[in-house]
Amino acid sequence: MTSIGIGWRPEIDLTVEDLPGVEFVEVIAESIRPDDLPESLLLLRSRGVPVVPHGIGLSLGGATPPDPSRVAHLARCARALDAPLVSEHVAFVRAGGHETGHLMPVPRTRESLDVVVHNVNAVQASLDVPLALENIAALVAWPEDELTEAQFIGEVLARTGALLLLDVANLFSSGVNFAADPLSALAELPLDRIGYVHVAGGVERDGLWHDTHTHPVTEPILAVLRELARRTNPPAVLLERDGDYPAAEELEAELAAIRAAVGRTDATVPGFPPLPSPIPPTPAAAPAEHTRARLAQAHARLAAALAGSAEPPAGFDAERLRVQRTALIHKRSSAITWHEPAVALAIGDRLPALFERYAAAVPKPEGGSAADVAAFVGHLRATGVLTGSRRRPRLIT
Repeated sequence: MTSIGIGWRPEIDLTVEDLPGVEFVEVIAESIRPDDLPESLLLLRSRGVPVVPHGIGLSLGGATPPDPSRVAHLARCARALDAPLVSEHVAFVRAGGHETGHLMPVPRTRESLDVVVHNVNAVQASLDVPLALENIAALVAWPEDELTEAQFIGEVLARTGALLLLDVANLFSSGVNFAADPLSALAELPLDRIGYVHVAGGVERDGLWHDTHTHPVTEPILAVLRELARRTNPPAVLLERDGDYPAAEELEAELAAIRAAVGRTDATVPGFPPLPSPIPPTPAAAPAEHTRARLAQAHARLAAALAGSAEPPAGFDAERLRVQRTALIHKRSSAITWHEPAVALAIGDRLPALFERYAAAVPKPEGGSAADVAAFVGHLRATGVLTGSRRRPRLIT
């Protein structure tokens, strides 16, 4: 039986508590403190609803080994929540002093594969529960790719013993953006290693599919989920929503559509089904330092180009990079309305231009969107663009 869940976010905590048909939830690991868990998550746990910590900051695909403090935080989250597993992405999120603000694709090369495998094995050694790895939605591709996404992820799973967090929306995204057939990917991926599945909405913009998590799940994405359910019985499927939250009735309808897609007709039973049997990782030597150094340089060039501080690296589609950079800036600037609504109102129509100039000079800092917004507002005040109190800011024209 496939369990059905939804991503828990503080903005919809009360809604999630009351939604019918929710059998497990997922929480962004970086958004909680294990020693001071949100009351809503504690309530769900008291009802027997499993909570899965989902990491977004380990940078498992990065040239630098994952930060031990970040790994320790993920492990503490799992213990505090008594989680059945944790999850992260096959991606990098920082390089060359830049926080990309997005999950970036790694080069699908043999060298990069060795680095990812070593990083994943190191993280798993510090966890008490299984780790599931997620495929990402990308807008750009590395010119030197040697493997398909499914082949690359399949080899990572085979060599590390990790589970698969299969995002069917991201498979659809790859189909639109790179003409990669989602059904062919399903045929190549080890579906027997699925820990759980993600489903999310997006939108087509600039001729590309953007995995926004702020739009409803579309029929083509549900079609990929139905095909997955025809080929295997996924343990669990989760609806992601990270902004522009709709009414509870709309979320309930999306969950019902997901239940129908996987053939669930019985009553709700909170819990997480059994996971695939563990597979020990394959022992492997650490990648050579020159391998990591070469990968670090490549990642840094891409991160700098996306930050607007460098030209597009050779072989990349410059227009794709422009679209990706625009999307990243929009994603960063949209957080201002949430964290500093009075500032957003004072800036008005000048916000996109002001933030784009700022973002070109200032990489996204550590600390997430709140730290990014605080730094931007501080910059506006330091440069005399914004005056007045926090409650009554005023833009100087």
